[in-house]
Amino acid sequence: MTPLPESNVLEFVSYSPEQTRRLGVHLGTLVQGGTVLCLEGPLGSGKTCLTQGIGEGFGVTQPLISPTFVLVREYPRGDGLKLYHVDLYRISGPGDAFSLGVEEWLGHVHAVFVIEWAERMRELIPPDHLWVRLDFAGDMEHTQRALHFTAWGERHRALLQRLRAVLAVP
Repeated sequence: MTPLPESNVLEFVSYSPEQTRRLGVHLGTLVQGGTVLCLEGPLGSGKTCLTQGIGEGFGVTQPLISPTFVLVREYPRGDGLKLYHVDLYRISGPGDAFSLGVEEWLGHVHAVFVIEWAERMRELIPPDHLWVRLDFAGDMEHTQRALHFTAWGERHRALLQRLRAVLAVP
């Protein structure tokens, strides 16, 4: 397997839930229609916290809550764009994800997707996406998290470069 260029990868360490949320706010201000953000990580690693920040930065005015039991929540912004927050924790595999019908909207110009537990529908993810792996950094008792961003496709590589510039990460 060919290694990815450094421009496709960004490592970030968050020292608190608030910092994770603020990182999400920065990312949310940069997303555009067609953005697909795939979040992966163990329970409690900060996926929903990051997503709440993304929603805030995107312009969602209502509280963004985890759609664990309804699986998909839709948040319109007012300019025709919608943020879809998908939580696949309760599905058993790609077949269940396919039954949600989200693949019809993934990458659509009027939709931004944030997918928690995205590894459960990897087969349905478009080739152009941003994958974010969140991990505990140190003991689970601590609030430090390691975030590993990997951009696939030109759209999401450009998004990652804009995020890198906003965060002033070389």
